[in-house]
Formats: sequence, C-alpha cells, structure tokens
Amino acid sequence: MRIFIAGASGAIGRHLVPQLVARGHEVVGTTRSAAKTGALRALGAEPVIVDALDPDSVADVVARAEPEVIVHQLTALSGPADFRHAKKMAAATNRLRTVGTDHLLAAARAVGVRRFVAQSNALWMERAGGPVADEDGRLEPNPPKDMEESVAALRHLEETVTSISWADGIAIRYGAFYGAGTDISAAPDAVMAGLIRKRRFPIIGDGGGVWSLIHITDAASATVAAIERGKPGIYHVADDDPAPVRDWLPDLARALGGGPPRRVPAWLVRLVAGKGPVNLMTQARGIATGKTKRELDWTPSYPSWRTGFTEGMS
Repeated sequence: MRIFIAGASGAIGRHLVPQLVARGHEVVGTTRSAAKTGALRALGAEPVIVDALDPDSVADVVARAEPEVIVHQLTALSGPADFRHAKKMAAATNRLRTVGTDHLLAAARAVGVRRFVAQSNALWMERAGGPVADEDGRLEPNPPKDMEESVAALRHLEETVTSISWADGIAIRYGAFYGAGTDISAAPDAVMAGLIRKRRFPIIGDGGGVWSLIHITDAASATVAAIERGKPGIYHVADDDPAPVRDWLPDLARALGGGPPRRVPAWLVRLVAGKGPVNLMTQARGIATGKTKRELDWTPSYPSWRTGFTEGMS
C-alpha cells in the first residue's frame, strides 16, 4: 500500500518507516524540519515538509502523495521533561491532536483514503475500576484541572477518528515508550533517562499508579498490524506486565546506571507542579491488550519491561 505517515521523524515513526518498507509498502513521511529529510530518505521514506496546523499545506501534500492509508503520529513532546510546566509543554501536542487531526482527516477524505490510524495514549484511562482497563474503557471524564486540555485533546482525537464513516478509523492507545530513539533509552541525549540517572525523576507519594509500558519496536510492529488488518475502533498496545511506578521505576534506574529514585510526598509535588503529575504517579491504570493480540495476531517481542529494560535499551 501507499502509506502517508504524519510525524514520520518522531520516536515511533523512525521505527515504523523501515518496518513498513521491509514489508513492501511505499511510505511518504512528513517532518517539520528540512534537516530531517535526509534521515527519512535513509529509512526508505519519501520525505515531505509540512506544517500540520496549516490546512492548505496538509491538503496539498496529501493530495500529491495520493495515499491509501494515513498514519497520524504527530506530537510535540520532545525537549526537557518538567513537571512544573507540564501544561505548557503539552499545549502544542494538544493542538496537533485536535486541529492537526481535523486537517489530516479532511485531506484524507478528499483523496479517498480507506484507513486512518492515529496515536492516542493510555496514561489517562478512567481512574474508576481495577488496575487494568480493556479497550472498552473510556478516558478519565474528570481529570485534574491542569490536565483537562490534554485529556480533552485525546478524547477529541479518539472520538473523531473512530466515528468516521468513509474509511476505517483506528485509534491506538499506546503504553509509555522506551527503547532506542525515545526519551527512555541508553542514548546520552535521552532526556527522561538523564533525569532518572540523576535521581531527578522521583516516585511521588506511594507510587501506586499502574503504568503499561511498551518497547518502541513493539509499538511500531503493532502499528504495522493495525495498518494492514485493523478494524475500526480502539486498540491497546503495551507489554504484558502493567505495574505500579514504585515497581518499575527502580528497575529502570538500575538499567540506566543510576541510583534508586528519590521519594517525594504527594502534597509537595501537588503544591509545586500541580495535581496532574501526582495523579499519574498514584492513580493511573494500566491497559489490557487482548483485543489487539486476537484481532491483529500481534504479540510483543518484549513481553515485560523486566527484560526490555536490560536487553532493549540501546
């Protein structure tokens, strides 16, 4: 198939492009930066530069590409992680998940795209219920005030994409990424890994929030499966070992060569950084992937972060 990847130079795009090319697909990949076109070409994609928030620019590059499938992997989550400015950091991504999604969908419909796959995430599953949510679960309806816009943007993306009638609309809720090209890797410039090594990414409160994690190559392989044989709706993509932050973060710190993470009282983080980070660290729920395995015939090569952290960080 001819596949258009919006955000092909991002963390998952850099793994998704070569996997698709290896399976015989033609890939057109977007980037905002002319400096990244060479890297995309080296991966096997036809690079195009586009401003995803400019509807005319999006319409033009999609019309010229004439894709059968569009994959929406646009975010703006690069740069230093700073809980004190989490809302500001997320603002650009919120726009890409709302305005950017709308522009891509309009362009897709105009050229007759038959499948549209978009990136969501699993960190804001509804807090009511057990430690793990399946694909029927909804996003948290009452998030902390400092996270309302981010959760609303995710909800807009999921509802808009999965409700289209003219193509197969698929939203993928990914677990937290780790591995080469992500912020949690062995690379010296990996931002989150650097904070963890320096013991500047603490366990907040009891650290009881359950996170699902996923190695980036597994996230890409699941996305390939969704592109090739997914049905309209929502898929969960994570490993088989959802766990509280207090369990996986010390293991990650050790794997990265850092000391044990510090512990910080929830009340202090709430005062300094807001309620959002506290909620993520103490109340998050993991995700189940039964539907994804069953319908897409997919299994992760790293079924647990316990092996992924030691074997898959480079």
